[in-house]
Amino acid sequence: MPDGRSPNHRFKILYLYKILMEMTDEDHSISMPEIQKQLDLYGITAGRKALYEDIEALKSFGLDIVSGRGNKIGYAVVNREFQLPELRLLADAVSSARFLTEKKSNELLKKIGTLASIHQRKQISRNVYNAGRVKAMNENIYLNTDIISRAIEEKKQISFLYYNYNARKEKVYRESRRVCSPYALAWNDERYYLVSFYASRPENMTNFRVDRMERVEILPEDIIPPPENFSVARHISSSFSMFSGHDTEVRIRFVNSLVGAVIDRFGKSVRMIPDGDDHFIVCINVKADTPQPFFGWLFQFGADAKLIYPETLRSQYVEFARKIVESYSE
Repeated sequence: MPDGRSPNHRFKILYLYKILMEMTDEDHSISMPEIQKQLDLYGITAGRKALYEDIEALKSFGLDIVSGRGNKIGYAVVNREFQLPELRLLADAVSSARFLTEKKSNELLKKIGTLASIHQRKQISRNVYNAGRVKAMNENIYLNTDIISRAIEEKKQISFLYYNYNARKEKVYRESRRVCSPYALAWNDERYYLVSFYASRPENMTNFRVDRMERVEILPEDIIPPPENFSVARHISSSFSMFSGHDTEVRIRFVNSLVGAVIDRFGKSVRMIPDGDDHFIVCINVKADTPQPFFGWLFQFGADAKLIYPETLRSQYVEFARKIVESYSE
């Protein structure tokens, strides 16, 4: 350059911002000589006066820089867009999310770490454990969700291949490509699901697991609009394990000690009717066409929960329990 400065000198304030964000936090500061040393690694030589002016400029820009923090006098960024507890929360969610593959989880954790100082990154990593966690295997899930989101926004139908696994852990594709009208993406039971209108099913409203979808394409045809009274939230709350089917009103009698478990599953808005001093009755909607997931949830409470209505579903539940008992007596 004409004045003898390095080509990187024009980026001096940007590198200063980078150094402060990476190397400081509310418990760690950096002295002026250390700042100059770090800048020198980028091929930038700067005097104190110029750096003081740059720091004041960054403060005016909105960066919360203070001096005299930590174990020694220096400069530090003490407030960030994400605080350390928030980053830990995000990191734990990413690490435990089953719909993310192990590879994508690790990639996202590294990106989350860049939002903290180098000192805080160690604290984030110490609180995250991936070992033994069952994770998704479909790397295309991120592309799928993006394509589906665009289709929902544009109100267009989509087509895709859908598969399951056989006992040899091989993919088994369902018949031909499926075509549906996408309404919403739902995160339920640690997995992503597509809530859609699927004309090939008798009940029409169908949920597809996004991690079991491949080669998703947006079609030129407009979606078939959902019913006027359709609610995604209500649809999800009545779907155990996101199985599809018609809604059926169900009544269950619980002992009072299970109030917490019921609220955890259905929320505080669930209808709960006192039944004597020790019990209460819950009125909910479930997908009775595929009741096994609902039966499995109810079965965990044993004799403390009793399905009392409708009689047809009650009889199916009794048969469900009988077959389980018989399988252990063989």
